[in-house]
Amino acid sequence: MTKKQEEIHEEEVIKDQEGTADQKDSKSSKEDKQAERIAELEQELGESKDKFLRLFAEFDNFKKRTAKERVDFRATAGIDTLQAFLPVMDDFDRAKKVAESGADGETFSEGVALVYQKLKSVLTSKGITVMESTGETFDPELHEAITEIPAPSEEMKGKIIDTIEQGYYLNDKIIRYARVVVGK
Repeated sequence: MTKKQEEIHEEEVIKDQEGTADQKDSKSSKEDKQAERIAELEQELGESKDKFLRLFAEFDNFKKRTAKERVDFRATAGIDTLQAFLPVMDDFDRAKKVAESGADGETFSEGVALVYQKLKSVLTSKGITVMESTGETFDPELHEAITEIPAPSEEMKGKIIDTIEQGYYLNDKIIRYARVVVGK
């Protein structure tokens, strides 16, 4: 090899050595960046796990609290209705005492009529209304037929002749179906 060729060869070797050093540096910096990214991701994962656990615990507490509130609500749901019936019960007690004392029947019947009116007004104030059924056309959606009897007239066929038990609505929803006798 000539001197010039040797110089060129040496320059190439030097360049190769510098290139491998640069490659090593770039590999090292890539590995450092990857390690940093992994550390960031692990930190984000830890934060996400912590948020999840806190949210799960909060939801569990919410479920327990609402279940307790539901039980409490059911226990006291009808308290205002029951309190409204207490004066009616007091009036019935007074009427019973009058009947047992041997007072005249007219006073007793007036007292019972007053108690009936008070009871009816309490029920009406709570949204309960009576279902009118006698003389109406039989509707199996509203009435429960107890029996059928021969109709006294042709126009009463398929209609309700007598009401055994009144039906009731609570705010336009049926709470008890009327038990009726239907003409055939």
